[in-house]
Amino acid sequence: MKTKLILAAFALTFGSTVWAKLPPPATPPDPVKVAEAKAKADEAAAKDKALLATAEDRVAARYIKEQKAKGKDVKPQMAAASPAAAAKSAKPVKK
Repeated sequence: MKTKLILAAFALTFGSTVWAKLPPPATPPDPVKVAEAKAKADEAAAKDKALLATAEDRVAARYIKEQKAKGKDVKPQMAAASPAAAAKSAKPVKK
């Protein structure tokens, strides 16, 4: 009697998974929509970069103005190029 009860519980537990529906297969994304999303993200990144540059310029100008008011001579320095930018601009060595 006990074995029949265990078998029935086992069948109810694991038998129902056979009837479960599988999710539909994933459809590939539309290339036009992907291109639009990429263009929009690139445009937003360029806008953010421009805003950051203007903010940095304002901060630098304010700092120079404050230092001149104190009587100190400040000469702005160019920012060092990032390693990624340096790698792109480096010419490959021919062997």
